Amino acid sequence: MDYVSPKEVAVTMMQAAVTKSSLQVRDLLIRGCLSGALLAISVTLACMATSQTGFSLIGALVFPVGFIIIVLLGLELVTGSFSLVPLAYFERSISGGTMLRNLFWVFTGNLIGSVAFAVLFWCATSEMGTVAVAGPIEKMLVTIAERKTIGYAAHGGAGLFSAFIKAILCNWMVCMGVVMAMTSQSTVGKIIAAGIPIFIFFALGYEHAVVNMFVIPAGMMFGADVSLSDWWLYNQLIVTLGNIIGGLLFTGMAIFYTFGKKSDRLRSTPSNLL
Repeated sequence: MDYVSPKEVAVTMMQAAVTKSSLQVRDLLIRGCLSGALLAISVTLACMATSQTGFSLIGALVFPVGFIIIVLLGLELVTGSFSLVPLAYFERSISGGTMLRNLFWVFTGNLIGSVAFAVLFWCATSEMGTVAVAGPIEKMLVTIAERKTIGYAAHGGAGLFSAFIKAILCNWMVCMGVVMAMTSQSTVGKIIAAGIPIFIFFALGYEHAVVNMFVIPAGMMFGADVSLSDWWLYNQLIVTLGNIIGGLLFTGMAIFYTFGKKSDRLRSTPSNLL
């Protein structure tokens, strides 16, 4: 049988959390950079599909390709780690320092990869700034960057709280994609299971921290009226916090603590924390 039961998935979640926590900084950075760049490529592809068809739903259908590559290659995406790595800490399989170290370096890797692709995309489309770019993808990135920052700020606390809630809802689905991939042993099964929740979050326009690491700086490069402080204060920090809560509470803890047997959790606790 290709299907993996939820109880088995709960065990796999803990194993994945401990394995991720044992990775060296070099590996976290490399895998994190690749993940950030792959999601950035997916966003660009989704923008192209939306602009060519006029239907945002088509863009949402193609967006999961980057996430699927990340899952199949076992790369590191901090939003997915938000739902898994803290579980190992809660179950005393790793120390608090190990948890924070893992999340920090994966976040850093995702940021480097996302911004790096934004720079490369700007260089390619504007020919190093020598050509005035006004294509549909570039215009869309500018619009998105402004809407995700000064657009929220224009509504004050209500706007920023909206971004926070969208971030919670987003990573609920993103982390569901991470866990759903564990329900299948086949490549095709993983692709379908992981892709469905990702399609949902993107189609509904929720806020994903790593996606925003690309779209906001890319929009800024193409002329968006957004500053670095706008990016971080009106979006990135708020969205990251919301992603932590949504992924950990609604997916990681919810799935693990309802399907994971207490005896299995106790057996997974080592005598010495990492």
